[in-house]
Amino acid sequence: MARLVGGVGTSHVPSIGAAVDLGKTQEPYWKPLFAGYGPARQWMNDVAPDVAIIVYNDHASAFSLDLISTFLIGVADEFQPADEGYGPRTVPCVAGDSKLAWHLAESLILDEFDMAIANKMPVDHGLTVPLSIMCGQPNIWPCKVIPLCVNVIQYPPPTGLRCYKLGKAIRRALDIYEEDLKVVILGTGGMSHQLQGERAGLINEEFDINFLDQLSSNPDWVANISHEEYLMEAGSEGIEMVMWMTMRGALDVNVKEVYRHYHVPASNTAAGLIILENNDVGIRK
Repeated sequence: MARLVGGVGTSHVPSIGAAVDLGKTQEPYWKPLFAGYGPARQWMNDVAPDVAIIVYNDHASAFSLDLISTFLIGVADEFQPADEGYGPRTVPCVAGDSKLAWHLAESLILDEFDMAIANKMPVDHGLTVPLSIMCGQPNIWPCKVIPLCVNVIQYPPPTGLRCYKLGKAIRRALDIYEEDLKVVILGTGGMSHQLQGERAGLINEEFDINFLDQLSSNPDWVANISHEEYLMEAGSEGIEMVMWMTMRGALDVNVKEVYRHYHVPASNTAAGLIILENNDVGIRK
């Protein structure tokens, strides 16, 4: 079966990608942030997954408000970097795993999750920045990627609990997949930030750190954080953190935290990263 070995929660701040692309990672402003990514990249290299499932949100690159899907899975063999208004990032094309993606789509839909399916779509910084954070600047990304896009743009987004249950359903699907693959799952977005209004620039370090603390040891509590609490405590864009719960739901109940990095600010955002490893790969009930 496919073995889910670990999960990563990480911010996907677009300026992080710009700092990588423009060679600014060692400048005084960016150096402390990128210094903290070194151990994460080493972990990714050591684990050497065959496939990464990346849970992210599109930023009006592939989709618009004309048609909104709560959950969408990409099943193509490749995904080109999106043009976000200033040209596509100069990163490799993202190779997909259509066989596993179609298995996930079928399993999740029969498990009563109404997934939309994309046979073709570009992927923006929500997906490519996490790849840069975890993999650096390779000529080819070191693993295949399955994009799983979540609506956190147009109200109402899914709750953290629904995302958590989606992660559990992903795990059930992986546990019955016959091909021997090593898989990691990334939940992306956040952490606390707000881009507009009177609270623009909001960063709530206390909320973010508590979120990270509870994510590994008390995920049921984190899954029940309401939309209102995310908005009040983490800002309007802090709602992206529900996507981390898809990652957490896919992992074992008991996990080992192997690394954490938190830095303020990255642009106008709190940038966080956590790596959790499974203690076993048994069938989840």
